Amino acid sequence: MPYPSGASPVHALADAEPTPFWLTDPARPVAEPALVGDETCDLLVVGGGYSGLWTALIAKERDPQRDVVLIEGAEIGWAASGRNGGFCAASLTHGIGNGLARWPGELPKLEELGIKNLDAIEHAVARYNIDCDFERTGEIDIATEPYQVAELKEAAEEAAQLGLDRHRFLDQDELRAEVDSPTFRAGLWDRDGVAMLNPAKLAWGLKQACLGYGVRIYERTRATGLASEGMGMAVRTPYGRIFARHVALGTNAFPSLVKRVRPYIVPVYDHALMTEQLSDEQLAAIGWKNRQGLSDSNNHFHYFRITADNRILWGGYDIVYRYGGGVRAEFDHHPATYEKLARHFFRCFPQLEGLRFTHAWGGAIDTCARFSAFFGTAHAGRVAYAAGYTGLGVGATRFGAEVMLDLLSGERTERTELEMVRTKPLPFPPEPLRWAGIGITQWSMTRADTHGGRRNLWLKAMDKVGLGFDS
Repeated sequence: MPYPSGASPVHALADAEPTPFWLTDPARPVAEPALVGDETCDLLVVGGGYSGLWTALIAKERDPQRDVVLIEGAEIGWAASGRNGGFCAASLTHGIGNGLARWPGELPKLEELGIKNLDAIEHAVARYNIDCDFERTGEIDIATEPYQVAELKEAAEEAAQLGLDRHRFLDQDELRAEVDSPTFRAGLWDRDGVAMLNPAKLAWGLKQACLGYGVRIYERTRATGLASEGMGMAVRTPYGRIFARHVALGTNAFPSLVKRVRPYIVPVYDHALMTEQLSDEQLAAIGWKNRQGLSDSNNHFHYFRITADNRILWGGYDIVYRYGGGVRAEFDHHPATYEKLARHFFRCFPQLEGLRFTHAWGGAIDTCARFSAFFGTAHAGRVAYAAGYTGLGVGATRFGAEVMLDLLSGERTERTELEMVRTKPLPFPPEPLRWAGIGITQWSMTRADTHGGRRNLWLKAMDKVGLGFDS
């Protein structure tokens, strides 16, 4: 039933379940048993999200005889990998602008590797028969303010100079012919560099592919300690230990077992809403026949997409940080953000008045100061890690898995020779400076959004030293 005529858009949240929509699928697989006792292996992968799953799978693809174990503290795909928006992007640098600002000399190579990585994901989905609603429809960055139109035109020119012919600028009429909203002024369509998918089904499909290759997976098995053991490593779990020649860490927003990595990561919370299925009339009112992913161009931006069963996922905007960081279940929900998102949704799509939201949820993002992943090793090269994907991990984690395996092999590859791989972002300062800095940055970003995009002295200083903040 629609909410009462004339009522606040917040009434659309009345029946929303506080759980990630993707994880309510009845096809959710049963968890594998926990590890009890001791295990030995060639490679231990810690973390059962995309980062860990891709690492385990590619390790077996490279060497089917390699003995691989993967452990997950809860269930496969339950964290970021099962609660994100399902935008699988080719970009390894969080967009062309961020890439040009940080690695201008190697951005063409990074773009090439990013497209190859997305191609490899598409091939893996087909090869392993992963039913995850994969649609390579691209993504449109949208201008909702006049100044953003000029920014998108500039971005289109930068893409053309890099030889990236997959980007197309859309004027207001062209954009609204794709997706109709009175708030849309222009768009930049990356036609081939982003796929839409069901994120939980991708994780579950990767799990099944790993099991098919003989990877031993233990769920509800949290890694509680990491230490050198002879010529290898030992990882302690609640009911046992695992002895491995090499360890790959795919724990991302969670505190790293390599403590010196922790200052580089800040867990921030992002939230999303899912609507009920749209009727044929509601679909006709908004268009969206090409089913692209969408995001607006504000600092505090929204991302939104249409699902395989014609629901709309609407997320983003707020960046919620709790003093001291930490990843806790009670941080997953933020009613003030849900209310804000609901109001913004109906401002974007007033023709959908009366539509209800069925699910509302949040989760942690592993943010780093350069907005894109960083890499490294520890314990004399026997441990590798990748973290800091800052919201683009659906696609980039596969590239990160390749990097971790390259680093563990000790081989020089085109990936390990990249400046992006050889360098790290600046660490975040300790509390209370971290909390204060993030608060000032968020206030400044909001101010820029309401003042024609003009960045104040604080944001300019953060840009200059390479300390940013993005969701």
